[in-house]
Amino acid sequence: MAPLISFDEALELGALTDHEEIGALVERAWQVRTDRFGDSTDMCSLVNAKSGGCAEDCGFCAQSRYADADTPMHAMMEPDQILEHAKAAEAAGAHRFCMVTQGQGLSKRDFAKIVEGAKLVSEHTNLKRCASIGHMSVDRAKQLKEAGIQRVHHNVETSRSYYPEVSTTVRYEGRIRTIDAVNEAGLESCVGGILNLGETPRQRVEMAFELAEIDPDSVPINLLNPRTGTKFGERDLMDPWEVVKWVAIFRLILPDALFRLCGGRVENLGELQPLAVKAGLNGVMMGNFLTTLGVEPAEDRAMFEELGLNVARQDDNGAVPRPDNRSGWLEGETPRTPVEELVDSQAEANFWDPSTQLRLHRKAKPPPYPSEPPAAATAAEPAGWGD
Repeated sequence: MAPLISFDEALELGALTDHEEIGALVERAWQVRTDRFGDSTDMCSLVNAKSGGCAEDCGFCAQSRYADADTPMHAMMEPDQILEHAKAAEAAGAHRFCMVTQGQGLSKRDFAKIVEGAKLVSEHTNLKRCASIGHMSVDRAKQLKEAGIQRVHHNVETSRSYYPEVSTTVRYEGRIRTIDAVNEAGLESCVGGILNLGETPRQRVEMAFELAEIDPDSVPINLLNPRTGTKFGERDLMDPWEVVKWVAIFRLILPDALFRLCGGRVENLGELQPLAVKAGLNGVMMGNFLTTLGVEPAEDRAMFEELGLNVARQDDNGAVPRPDNRSGWLEGETPRTPVEELVDSQAEANFWDPSTQLRLHRKAKPPPYPSEPPAAATAAEPAGWGD
């Protein structure tokens, strides 16, 4: 569906500062969300399947070799380790599970481990399956689909006009090519970005309308959690009311997309997280994030239930189309969920835990962030395109 507001209307809403006016905007976004999705939810969880040592210069990321910060690292997980974390996510009440790796693309060996991990998660859980593994070709996207992956995540991060300030080694055009490859392979897409990277309000609206053109099934919204030593490491956190306002604006521009808040929601929103849910969210990233800690599963479930939303486990896994599988291409039955009762805390399951499962690697003085794309980046295709 087309946006429900114009570009100029979005700019006007972006200028709101009065809390009562923002509250009225939230009610408007809540109506849009309930009209399209009822009381359904789409709760996600992830595992950082490969961390650290990234050659790219994304200014928000401590994994970048350009960041003057210790790098959180571990090698690619084995498929059975991926399955173990998926089972923990399922026990916590997640509906879907995403396997995430750093960098622009994966080697053949690491890609094979993701494929095998996806097969195990498909065979032994009732979770919907996602992957976020950088750039890929249509062939690789088809291999993921055959392995049981249903959706691929690949952010644009920010508006096209502001993108050169965020990264020079990962090209915006390359991100769009990967999203096109995902669509061509018949997979659902998950495309979003990060707020508070220094973009203007107009550029936030630009990103939302550019996402409307891409038309992803899912839109994750991240909020910058400034990491010391990164390009954006000295920025202040966003005002919580500003976050709520922009979630609602994005909902009005992208009325049919599944929205979730991911990284930075705890630090930026604090006690206003429930209001952000009402501003139009379908779900959140449950549990921990790539390199930082989240909140307990019971708290996230309660946050949605208090608004009358249904966080119950889904047993169809796509056999009956739901709002998070609108295309309806999934068929067949899946095994029964092996967990009878949901756990309330991460300690009750072997959840992904960056505080214990990442080791910090102290690197030598990093090179300065590039001010323009390196020549090689304009010509060479990243790993993962050709095979």
